[in-house]
This record gives sequence, structure tokens and C-alpha cells, in this order.
Amino acid sequence: MADAAAASVAAIPRGRAVRNPLSLVRVTTAIARTAAGFGVAFMLQSVPAMIDQLPNMNPAWSVVLVGSLVASLLLTVVVSAIGRGLRVGHVTFAIVYLVALVSWPFAVLDPAKAPNPESYWLYYTLTIATAMATVGLGIRLATVYVVLAPVIYGVIRVTPAGGGVTITQSVLDAVYAIILGGAITIITAILRNAASSVDRAQATALRRYGHAVRQHAIEAERVQVDAIVHDSVLTTLLSAARAETAEAKELAALMAGNAIGHLRDAVSEAPQSDAEVSVAALANRVADAAAALSEPVYVDSDAVRFGRVPVAVAEAMYSAAVQAMVNSLQHAGAGAERWAEIRGGADDLVIEVGDRGAGFDPDAVPTERLGVRVSILERVASVGGIAVIDTAPGAGTVVSLHWPARREAAR
Repeated sequence: MADAAAASVAAIPRGRAVRNPLSLVRVTTAIARTAAGFGVAFMLQSVPAMIDQLPNMNPAWSVVLVGSLVASLLLTVVVSAIGRGLRVGHVTFAIVYLVALVSWPFAVLDPAKAPNPESYWLYYTLTIATAMATVGLGIRLATVYVVLAPVIYGVIRVTPAGGGVTITQSVLDAVYAIILGGAITIITAILRNAASSVDRAQATALRRYGHAVRQHAIEAERVQVDAIVHDSVLTTLLSAARAETAEAKELAALMAGNAIGHLRDAVSEAPQSDAEVSVAALANRVADAAAALSEPVYVDSDAVRFGRVPVAVAEAMYSAAVQAMVNSLQHAGAGAERWAEIRGGADDLVIEVGDRGAGFDPDAVPTERLGVRVSILERVASVGGIAVIDTAPGAGTVVSLHWPARREAAR
């Protein structure tokens, strides 16, 4: 089943990409990629100085530390490109750089040949190390790193192994690195706070919408039940109160059974309405909901045909699709490819929401978790449709919503 889902996913044409302009995931990824890109540029800039100064360093130190720096920098490039493991990659570079910085004076072979007054080659990547610490660490630890690393460099520079520069030169180098690293940290913190605010607003909007949908459903159900109580239950009670003959009592019992049946049917039947919504309007609502999410969802509505569906059907299909997208954001993993496809018309409407994320085992979902069973499966079934969930651990998830329910969809 997972292989079939993957094949069907690959065959889905991609439509317009709906992207949210700001989210914590996107901001963090953008900052990480920027830091990795500048890291490569600054590392290349340090190559001439490195070639000139490494002959005066212990060969073992040069091989181990320089190799570790290059490897950790490549790691940051890879994790930034794929959008996963950002913190691990950037923190690794920051730690390796700090180890190289602290061990630098102990690896100098001849202090008399230490660089003076030109900067040591590690200085070229100092700002990048502070930037990567900002990406990978919390604001407090990043601030400590931004101050600590330049101070260590300044202290080493006044020693004979560090070049024996003047205190003024050492302080200027350290202060410059602190100011630049501090600016990067502040900008990163501002962007992250703004993105977090957007994410919180989005979550609040989705909660409010879900609450409004539930309130509407409750009110519609109340009106329906009130009508049944008035038309059936009260009439049955009045008939039972006035029943004196055997025939009247038998009729009252029959009416009571019918009233109970009406109440039972009210639980599973959606309230009827003559109002209708176009399939195109439903597709636009799904696209708008996807645009409000914190990660991109590719929406394809090119196969939508002209037609109209009842309001209850549109609300159920839309709400189930939104719930499927929210579930994907919560459980599929950051950076997973996500899509939503709307196709068909009034007689064969299909909304498919899928991702190439972590997937899950449907049989392992606890019964008290209502996000799939109630918000998707039962919600679509209540209007005469069917929801099919195709997923497996590690194989992604595809949620297909069909209205009206067909045997092909059920299979």
C-alpha cells in the first residue's frame, strides 16, 4: 500500500505553490542557509593566510582541526540544503571552531614566527562561528558565545604564540567581532520572535475556526433535535397521556418507537440545507487555508470542474482537509513535501492531502485521539462521503476525501 501511495503521489501534477511569507521554520532555514553560504565564502577567504601560517603549526593539529572545521562546515551546508538537523550541524561547527581557537597557541611551533600584525587565519571565520552559534543555540547561550569567542581570540593575540600584538590592537579585533556577532544575534532574535508570533496567530486562527465550526454544528444539531422533540416526542407524550383504550395505547407505543428512531437518526445525519457552494469556491478556501500554514503546501486545483455541492458537504470536506494539513504539520516533520489536490465536480468531488513525511501506523493511534477518527473520517462520513487514509511509518501519508462515497473509493 505504501508503494502504491508513493507511485500515486509521484504522478500528481504540481500546481501553484502556496507559501506563507513568514514562519519560524522558514526563517530558521533561511538564516541557517545564509550562515552556511557566508561560512564557505569566509573559509575560502582565509585560505591564503592559512597556507602562509600553517607551516608554523603542529602538523597533527593542522590535519585534525583544519579537517574538522572543513568537515563541519560542509555538514552545515548539507543540513541547510535539506532543511533538517540545522541545530546539530551549526552547533558542531561552533564547537569545533572554539576547540581550534583555544588549542591554537599550544600548536604554534615557533612563537617568533607568529603573525604580527596581520590577523591569524581563524579570525576570518570568527564571525561565522558566532552566527552559527546563534542558529544552533538559544539566545542566552548564543550571546555568551558571541562574547566569549572574540575575547578568547583577543587574549591569545597578546601572547607570544598569538603574535604578541598590542592590547589596543587585540581589543579592537575583539570588539569588532563582538559588535558584528551581536548584530547578527539581535537580527536573528527579532526575526525568530516575529515568525513565532505569526505561528501563534496561525494556530489561534485555526483553533478559532475549529471552534466556530463546532459551534455551528452544535447549533444546527440543536435546531434539528428541537424540531424532532416538538414534532415527535411532545406529540407522543400527549398521545400517551390521553390514551385510554388499548388501541390508543398501542398507537402511543408505536409513536414512541418512531420518536426514538428519529432521535437516533439525528445523531448520524447532517442537517439538511438547500444552500449550495461551488466546487471552485471550495477549492479556493482550501488554497487559502494552505496559505495560512507555517510550511508550504503545493495546491493543485486545475482538475476542478463546474458544479455545486451542499453547504454541509463543503464544510465537512473543507474542515477534514484542513485537519489533514494541520496533522501533517504536527506529525510529518519539518521540511517534508506537502500537497493538496482538489479535483472533480458535484458528482465525484475528491480532495487529496498528502506528504512525504514520517507517516504512522493507523492501528497504533490511541482511541482517545479524535483528530483522525472524528475530525476526518466521521466528519466526511456524516455527509455521505468517505475518507481513505493511506500511510505507513516512513512512507508518508495520503488522505483522500471522496464525495459522494463510492465503492471504488472504499476499496
